[in-house]
Amino acid sequence: MRDNQKRMTAAADPAPQASESNASALNFATPTEFVDLPSKGAYYSEGHPLHGQSSIEIKFMTARDEDILTSPTLLKKGVAIDKFLQNIIVNRAINVDTILSGDKNAILVASRINGFGAEYITKVSCPACQNIAENKFDLSDVETYAGDDFGEHDIQQTDTGTFMVTLPKTKAIAEVRLLTSKDENELAMAMQRKKKKKMAETNLTDQLRKIIVTINGVDDQRLLSQFVSNLPAFDSRYLRSAYLKIVPGMDMKQHFSCESCGYEQEVDIPMTVDFFWSKQ
Repeated sequence: MRDNQKRMTAAADPAPQASESNASALNFATPTEFVDLPSKGAYYSEGHPLHGQSSIEIKFMTARDEDILTSPTLLKKGVAIDKFLQNIIVNRAINVDTILSGDKNAILVASRINGFGAEYITKVSCPACQNIAENKFDLSDVETYAGDDFGEHDIQQTDTGTFMVTLPKTKAIAEVRLLTSKDENELAMAMQRKKKKKMAETNLTDQLRKIIVTINGVDDQRLLSQFVSNLPAFDSRYLRSAYLKIVPGMDMKQHFSCESCGYEQEVDIPMTVDFFWSKQ
């Protein structure tokens, strides 16, 4: 009896070792990469995890991340992309809502490449003949824009990460800030609400109200809203154009050629549902 017990115990001993070996073989860390931030961390306030940081560490896309991106509930709520980003950012102290829009796009492009590759095929409408056809883009060729080419715009950067823009018609000095992921989400939701209620769309003025911090030193939101409503169209266009110059981000323009009419030009790479819901 004693011998049998010993033999049974000896036969059973190797099992845990085999189990531990199998578990070890399947236990591996998800690869990560560092993504260069277009802002170089220059426009984040002191105390923010990205303040002064030139890059951010992210995990490679996993099967779990694909579940997030294809979740009907998250897609319906419009939060799938942000949930995905929050999951792949290694530093848990970083809140996606507070990431500047240009930096967010850099992370999205890098994630798309490590998840599905650099080749991106999506439908594009020709600006000339409106024919809709698939076009192939190479995301590895997307370049970073530092937001430092002001051209002929009268723009001065402040020590607090904002910008002073002198408007040509009114001569007013508008202090503007860069939009965060949260700001852009709020603008998108406001646009959807107005469409749903069949209200007049105010996308341009809504954006101006978001980016303007002060006008001639005045920061009263009621007065700023009135100023935006009565802003001459010339100054409005100038301010929106100036804003595009100061935003660090990704230069998403690539060559487009229409097979239908032969029209060719540089177009913005459309970040449609195909961007993360690849058919490849």
